[in-house]
Amino acid sequence: RRSRTSQEPPLLIYIGRRLIQLVPVLLLVSVIVFFTMHLLPGDPTELMLAGAEGGMVTPERIDELKEIMGLNDPLPVQYWRFISGAVRGDLGTSIRFRTPVTELVVDRMPYTVRLALVGMAVAIVLGVTLGTLAAIFRGGWIDTVAMALSFVGASMPIFWLGLLLILFFSIRLAWLPTSGTSGWQALVLPGFTLGFVSSAIISRLTRSSLLELMREDFVRTARSKGLGSWGVLVRHVAKNAMIPVITIFGLQFGGMLAGTVITEVVFSRPGLGRLVVNAILWKDYPLIQGTILFLSVLYMMVNLVVDVAYAWLDPRIRYA
Repeated sequence: RRSRTSQEPPLLIYIGRRLIQLVPVLLLVSVIVFFTMHLLPGDPTELMLAGAEGGMVTPERIDELKEIMGLNDPLPVQYWRFISGAVRGDLGTSIRFRTPVTELVVDRMPYTVRLALVGMAVAIVLGVTLGTLAAIFRGGWIDTVAMALSFVGASMPIFWLGLLLILFFSIRLAWLPTSGTSGWQALVLPGFTLGFVSSAIISRLTRSSLLELMREDFVRTARSKGLGSWGVLVRHVAKNAMIPVITIFGLQFGGMLAGTVITEVVFSRPGLGRLVVNAILWKDYPLIQGTILFLSVLYMMVNLVVDVAYAWLDPRIRYA
């Protein structure tokens, strides 16, 4: 999608094209989310009322809710109502909270964003550091330890790591809280849990990118001119090596924003991930649809920002 030519369309035109390309993707996501909800077994209104109100649900109450939500209309009409409202920022009304879904999403989003930022900071610092050390000391014990840690991070389930951290740092040592949102201490354990897994991928990619560039001709030329290993690494290798790594930054950050479900449940944080889980348990039809659609948009916008950031790292890349 990029050509290395002398004619470079303006950045705004490229962003506009990418935004247009997102439209069919969002439509596909909305179709999948909408019709998946209708494929769930049982009567949706009965499931939603049972989750929201509990106990026995009368047929009259079911018919009333169907009429209010327009579930008696044909599916294409219901989908059009859903997607036209989403375009205007109206994601429906939660059955459980009797509140617009948009308000619930906006209220919970800061908790998820803060957690994702801390997790991404942990992933970048730990991943880039381990990957760089592994590349510099390739074949040594530092390389072995760094890659062993990345293997553990890639293999360990998030919920298991979170429970281990709670057991050690919260229960045995009583250093950090097990849950809550008050103070920076409440972000340490969930942030490390979220970031440690991503750091494994970043460290491996950083190591492979650095090793590949260290074999290039321009590196040998710089060394032949008397530049030391650290000078070559900082001035010539690091920036070029970060081009594929920054792609992983964006993908991992977008994944953290959209995939904090397990971490937020383990540490009882009131973010979007936990909201989705609770919406599923409550059978809150509009809340599930609206939250998943919002997270999908958020993920795609993060990827767009990453693509635009390529030009800052490598001016040779042209937008087309």
